Amino acid sequence: MIVNWLAFVVIVQTDSVMPAIHSLENFVTVSTGIANLPNHVGVVHVDNVDVMYYDSESRILEPRNDWMREATADDADFWERERKVAMIVEDLSRSSLETVREAFNQSEGVHFGQATFGCKWDDQTDAVDAWEKMKYEDEHVLLLDMNTFAWSIEGPQALAIKHKFDFNENQRELRQHYYTKACPSFLKKLVYYGRSILMRTELPKVSLLQKTPSSPVTCHATGFYPDVADLFWRKDGEQLHEDVDHGQILPNHDGTFQMMVNLKVKVTDEVEGQYECVFQLAGIKGEIVVKLERGNILSNARIEEEEKKRRTVAIAAPLAVLALVLVLVAIVVIKCHPRKADDYAPASAQVPSSPERSKAVRDTAAGATP
Repeated sequence: MIVNWLAFVVIVQTDSVMPAIHSLENFVTVSTGIANLPNHVGVVHVDNVDVMYYDSESRILEPRNDWMREATADDADFWERERKVAMIVEDLSRSSLETVREAFNQSEGVHFGQATFGCKWDDQTDAVDAWEKMKYEDEHVLLLDMNTFAWSIEGPQALAIKHKFDFNENQRELRQHYYTKACPSFLKKLVYYGRSILMRTELPKVSLLQKTPSSPVTCHATGFYPDVADLFWRKDGEQLHEDVDHGQILPNHDGTFQMMVNLKVKVTDEVEGQYECVFQLAGIKGEIVVKLERGNILSNARIEEEEKKRRTVAIAAPLAVLALVLVLVAIVVIKCHPRKADDYAPASAQVPSSPERSKAVRDTAAGATP
């Protein structure tokens, strides 16, 4: 069923703007003893968009989309310079894996670790944040404290790993430089290169959904970009934190995103108009507001009711047309074939003419003579 969602969506202008926070995130997998798999693979995302790929077999840094290749065309040394950075990351990941193996007294064999690290930048306030997290064989988690650049370790033999990592002064200085200077600078450069894609904004379609009259009411927003957005329920102007269930932001196949938030409420005449679903998007002034009213909710019951009404109209309309045609035909017949006054008298009541009356009298008299 096609729904004109603009009929019940209101875009409210406000003075506040949700900050646009950009991110540069590296995903690294390092391993030993796994056949047909490079022992180091690195992927770089900017604002959740895949932009670069590197592995230890090819040792080539590859662009992952056309706009990234075109955006860096005026910088002839870009890819070779960043390839050297990727090689440094490869050496660090191998060294980290060896450090963990030594702490556990592990020999050669199949071992693997994963890491994610990067930084975020608020283009409104210019604030920068960073993180690094490593995971070894799904058991041991290492988190880097960006204030002290010391490690916190979770898992068995955590102290042994922490000791080895904390006392590596060269890596500590290298990380400090990367997270405070190199990463934010690189992120800003990539955002500038891909600004036509990364800094675009697309507003979503916002709908209210409900499976049954007793189910929670779901507010669903889809087709928005970037993924820095907020979706929430509000009652009488105040944001609700109880009886609500927030879903995650998920990607769509076209590069946009979707999200939903459920509200546990019974839709009655008393509550209609008190609740509203609100969508806010980074970099956009204003918000999309959908009022909680029965007419705005798409539900199975409502669809069935509307389908029943359509079937009733589909049956009643031809019958009405047929009745009208019959009335018109009757009118035409009456006008074209008017009846005389004698047509309305019964045959037995018809009065004969004068000659016929005289003959009848004579016949009667003759029959009465003896």
